[in-house]
Amino acid sequence: MTVTAPRDARLPAELLVSAEVRGRAAGENFSVASLLVGTATAARLLAIYDYARLVDELGDAAAGDRLHLLDEAEAELDRAFAGRAAAPIFRALEPFIRDCSPPRDPFLRLIEANRRDQLHPEIATYRELLDYCDLSANPVGELVLYVFEAATPERIALSDSICTGLQLVEHWQDVAEDARNGRVYLPADDRERFGVTAAELTAEHASEPLRRLLELETDRAETQLRTGAPLVSSLRGRARIAVAGYLGGGLANAAAVRRARFDVLAGAPKASRLLRGRYTLLALLGGA
Repeated sequence: MTVTAPRDARLPAELLVSAEVRGRAAGENFSVASLLVGTATAARLLAIYDYARLVDELGDAAAGDRLHLLDEAEAELDRAFAGRAAAPIFRALEPFIRDCSPPRDPFLRLIEANRRDQLHPEIATYRELLDYCDLSANPVGELVLYVFEAATPERIALSDSICTGLQLVEHWQDVAEDARNGRVYLPADDRERFGVTAAELTAEHASEPLRRLLELETDRAETQLRTGAPLVSSLRGRARIAVAGYLGGGLANAAAVRRARFDVLAGAPKASRLLRGRYTLLALLGGA
């Protein structure tokens, strides 16, 4: 379903219509967790979600000059911080910016991740992949901590580990889709070490070398998630519930990749609601 919104001449339609972007939320960790925290907090979380997904859409799927569109998004972000955004997705950020005083940097890093996608569509090393996650994923966790007025350097570091783990799991679920779109997040040096060719990334089923490579990368993702797990116990109330939801969702999806025996090419493995709930409960109890 598409909802029509007023247009700003500076911005394309992709920037102005959020219904289709938000419609994808139901199956993703971010909005699943937001449903547990109450209406006002959920509105702030969903505003962040919409912004992050929109920036991804501009970098992944928008027609035309994507770098220009990302520049326009940055200009509209500046207007949101000044309290005069025109596009609905950016206007929805204004109460969060006004009430919680988040820094501008996390928003900018999300845009920069998509600029990097245009210029460097392949990842060379695992270290480079972690650096990319610091742009593409970690800012979301930092902003979530600002929603809950719980942002400290120690918590942000733990959140970074969880968000990196979430991003890695998502990449491994979507290997074929990303490759068809010209993006390869599996590090080139790891692909070479395991003997995985570019053609294997879009086959009907994962080859044995690709399965072994994905086992390594899934291990790394789970290590990131579990390294950040102490963040849950450092929080209280709704913040604790929300972060446990993100962590539990990530671990559940990693388990789904394992259950598929790393054949992510036959269809992106997704955890069931029951499995996500089980891992979320474990995270709340400190057993993740």
